[in-house]
Amino acid sequence: MFNKNKMKNILVLVAFVLGITAFANSCEKSVKPQKSFTEKENNGKIENKNLKEVYFAGGCFWGTEHFFQQIRGVVETEVGYANGNKKNPTYEEVISHTTGFAETVKVKYDPQQVELKLLIDLYFKTIDPTSKDQQGNDRGNQYRTGIYSTDKETAAIIKSEVENLAKNYSKPVVVETIPLKNFYSAETYHQDYLEKNPGGYCHIEPGLFEMAKNANPLPAKSVKYQKQDKSVLKEKLTSEQYRVTQENGTEMPFENEYWDETREGIYVDITTGEPLFISTDKFESGCGWPSFSKPITKKIIDEKLDRSAGMDRIEVRSKTGNAHLGHVFDDGPKDKGGLRYCINSASLKFVPKAEMKDKGYGDYISLLNKQ
Repeated sequence: MFNKNKMKNILVLVAFVLGITAFANSCEKSVKPQKSFTEKENNGKIENKNLKEVYFAGGCFWGTEHFFQQIRGVVETEVGYANGNKKNPTYEEVISHTTGFAETVKVKYDPQQVELKLLIDLYFKTIDPTSKDQQGNDRGNQYRTGIYSTDKETAAIIKSEVENLAKNYSKPVVVETIPLKNFYSAETYHQDYLEKNPGGYCHIEPGLFEMAKNANPLPAKSVKYQKQDKSVLKEKLTSEQYRVTQENGTEMPFENEYWDETREGIYVDITTGEPLFISTDKFESGCGWPSFSKPITKKIIDEKLDRSAGMDRIEVRSKTGNAHLGHVFDDGPKDKGGLRYCINSASLKFVPKAEMKDKGYGDYISLLNKQ
């Protein structure tokens, strides 16, 4: 007769093999590394009561959103339709030129990290501010340029900075600088479009994205998380944690610490302590490993093509610690962006919500309250 423990071991082994097979099948759909950027994602700092918001219309909102996602200090973006004349417009209605809406990106930013003046200056590099109702190959009043405000302080900064920048042009600048009248979120497939579709259409020159990444660098003295030597990690980590993070290992499915963890909290890099994922983005995928729809910000991870194990996959590594985390696949929940970050528990440390403040992660608690 079979011993129950032996039977369990056999079932786990079968699950592991099936999990690898599922990974291979998933990878066939996505063999290109998805470039790191934000999320809505953001730059490592999270939402708090001191955030400001401003709305940029700069032609096709796919490229404009992706551009702002590169800038440190931008913590959230959302594409939508602004300053039109009807409620809840659809994309088809907007491009009919009958609703008066402009394709617009809602930008939330931390003024302690990035000044609005810098955001406006960078925005001007992505547009022709003298062109009316046209940016690149896109024509129509939905592609007009504008910077829209929701408070008097922001409005004053916008007006002043645009007037200063206008002096650099021989033709009149036609960028709208008016209060936001209304804003309706665009359809889900428009959100983070270039993040989900690398190489997709964009009117912005690709080199400008790299410029945006470097436009507001983090001061060296404020670096909080640092990569540690392997000799230190040998002492600090368990043998399994070291094998997974430093030797690109994979732990067993259903027999790891966090695959079925459901408590509220934050998941940090086991090697550096840097926040990587939050519980509100975790979902049950059935694969036996922790699964997330996205990281806290794409800027703290690296994604690259992995051709090991006889298959093409997209590996996920922590940018600061250079620790192997797992892989990302395109079979995640469609309502959450369609991605599944399949992460080894051994690469993570879970900090429950009740302990986050005491352990230095208090600023991230607000993310758990955002649904």
